[in-house]
Amino acid sequence: MRAIDLSTVTWRKSSHSNPDGGACIEVADDLPALVPVRDSKDPHGPALIFPAGAWTSFVTAVKGGNWN
Repeated sequence: MRAIDLSTVTWRKSSHSNPDGGACIEVADDLPALVPVRDSKDPHGPALIFPAGAWTSFVTAVKGGNWN
């Protein structure tokens, strides 16, 4: 598996993240086919990388309340 360079992506905090800084995730939208996700409390830690279609399906399911 090939390493993905995330050093130049722009991270944004989820609009549903906790406003006081805890329990937050950040996503990067710079890669057309992939969606990197990381814990905002550990910006230098690991990122999970999802195929864009899988991430879209996940977000749609959560917004629709179909996540359990």
